[in-house]
Amino acid sequence: MLSAGLVISLTLLYVGLLFAVALYAQKRQRAGKGIVNNSTVYTLSLAVFLTSWTYYGSVGRAATSGLDFLPIYLGPTLVAFCWWFTVRKMVRISKANKIVSIADFISSRYGKSVSLGALVTLFALIGITPYIALQLKAVSRTFDIITTADISGVHILAEHYSALPAFIDTAFVFSVVLGLFAILFGARTLDSSESHDGMVATVALESIVKLVALLVVGIYVTYFLFDGFSDIFTQATNRFPQVKDAFLLGKDGSTSYSTWFSLTFISMAAVMLLPRQFHMLVIENNNEEHIRQAMWKFPAYMFLITLFATPIAMAGLLFNQGSTVAADFFVLQLPLQNGQKWLALLVYIGGFSAAAGMIIVESMTMA
Repeated sequence: MLSAGLVISLTLLYVGLLFAVALYAQKRQRAGKGIVNNSTVYTLSLAVFLTSWTYYGSVGRAATSGLDFLPIYLGPTLVAFCWWFTVRKMVRISKANKIVSIADFISSRYGKSVSLGALVTLFALIGITPYIALQLKAVSRTFDIITTADISGVHILAEHYSALPAFIDTAFVFSVVLGLFAILFGARTLDSSESHDGMVATVALESIVKLVALLVVGIYVTYFLFDGFSDIFTQATNRFPQVKDAFLLGKDGSTSYSTWFSLTFISMAAVMLLPRQFHMLVIENNNEEHIRQAMWKFPAYMFLITLFATPIAMAGLLFNQGSTVAADFFVLQLPLQNGQKWLALLVYIGGFSAAAGMIIVESMTMA
């Protein structure tokens, strides 16, 4: 395990880097030389869709339910190919009517109904609040795992406790820091319709970090712990024959067609209509050509970030004798079990990035 002091120090250092990037982006924006006015940054900002729930949970779902995790990525990938017709129109409507939120957008379609806008905001608040709590819980739990876990056994969560004093709640500390960030670089802006370059740049950086973290740990697990994809799947299916059924659809598999297509449809809607997604996709767009580029760049990002989900899941099953008790944290557990503490720290920072991006943007859009 790593010392709590070291993890806290590196976390604060990373948060400091995020603040520095945000300040630099704002400075360049005021100078008329913004750094976020390009399709790559725009695409990376859309990856705020992938929270710590998907960062850790995709591997967990792959380990417990096989193909169940894919619709979360397949839905956004499919709908992205229609963005030139849908999102471009949404951007034009929003700019023309000075729309700043999904609630404004929906109410404007129905005679600018104030009551409808309030209802949409209320439903969004009810749905988003526990989701934010999940992000804080994920950060707090992974912090405790990396600072206290028994890396030699499979019961990485069984003796779960905090390395910090009882009166210090890690979730509360993280929420204060991220809330301050949202205020400084998002909600404090008087004109909500103007570009938030600092926030966009930060979210883009976080998207890079979480992608790099998953790719690095995926390569390590696939090609250093095992001899490639085929080796992992061969060993997993030989030791656990039921794994084959988990990756089948229909009556012979663990995932039904109805469940798979329902999840795909829901994720198609979520990537466009969640408050944070609408804000990044529509409100922060300042060049329609960026939409055209995002139509292939965003699916490419989705493909890369999910590339090693299944191999990591299978490796987790092999290292834990088929146990899925800690499946959601296989991506963090495998480096710890194999003595790769710095790789585990990179995974932790990636998970922190996934949670932080969601909390910052969602808090600002609901402010």
